[in-house]
Amino acid sequence: MPRRKVTLAYMSNKSERKISFNKRKKGLIKKASELCTLCAVDGCAIIYSPFESQPEVWPSPEETASVLSRYNSLPEIEQTRYMTNLESFTKQRLEKVKKDVHRLQIENKRKEVKCFMYKCMAGIKKPEEFDMTNADVMRSVMEETTTALNSRMRELNIVDPNDPATSVSQNLH
Repeated sequence: MPRRKVTLAYMSNKSERKISFNKRKKGLIKKASELCTLCAVDGCAIIYSPFESQPEVWPSPEETASVLSRYNSLPEIEQTRYMTNLESFTKQRLEKVKKDVHRLQIENKRKEVKCFMYKCMAGIKKPEEFDMTNADVMRSVMEETTTALNSRMRELNIVDPNDPATSVSQNLH
């Protein structure tokens, strides 16, 4: 399902802002409650608002103090282990995207070589047209295809493993 684009704008009407704040605060507390219940974790929320003199504390001030106390007693390295800022988050995402692009480039090259191989088999292309810089990829694709063909032929009882005449050649080098 595609994500819908949300445009946020500052609400100039104070009463509309307060109504929206209260609805969102209620939703946030509900989500925090669900997270704690479904995942069996401890959590809390402290929400400050210009509309109220005291902050909203969930689930209760005592439980919130307990959760914060446990958090504050952790060594600093444990407290910040999973924290990230925008710069490190962006770097992590960029690295992931680079890896994905590299993986897709390899996958696309394999598909191009496989397509060329099938076109040669069909007489559409000539082996002389092959770009030898892709020889290692072609060797890998051919080995993979040969293994798959031999496996399928064994499944269909067409192949006798002891008879080289009935199996697809394994020596592609």
